[in-house]
Amino acid sequence: MDKRAGYVIAWVVCAVVAIAIGLLAVSTVGASVSDRGPLGDGDVRDPSSNEAGPDTEASPLPGAETVRATIRREFGELDVECRGAVAYATDARPDTAAGWDVVSFEPGPDDDVDAVFSNRGRSIEFEVFCNRGEPTLADYEENTLPEDDD
Repeated sequence: MDKRAGYVIAWVVCAVVAIAIGLLAVSTVGASVSDRGPLGDGDVRDPSSNEAGPDTEASPLPGAETVRATIRREFGELDVECRGAVAYATDARPDTAAGWDVVSFEPGPDDDVDAVFSNRGRSIEFEVFCNRGEPTLADYEENTLPEDDD
């Protein structure tokens, strides 16, 4: 075998190993960023149910100040509070007069809480976390569902 062919094979093997390591690292970090952070897996609450789901391990530090805020947008309102780094969503109120409904919201406690509101073929999903104890909008995503041809 030619020396150049050996180098090419070695380069391809190294590239495949590097890609595999990169994908593993990104999926691991992505899992911690996308709602599976250090405080535990939050349970999404079905707004038609009065049950908040099983308790999680997350709990605020003793003596942590509680800071409340209401996220207001065209879809309605979500009440959020922070107790230190731990977030809670306490109430979701859709603008029913404009046709909005709450699909789900995660009450916490967790490192972030999220909610999904919908109106016909449109949905808005957003996430709130506690930035230095203050409720802060972290992610906001609007989606439009395709028209149903039935």
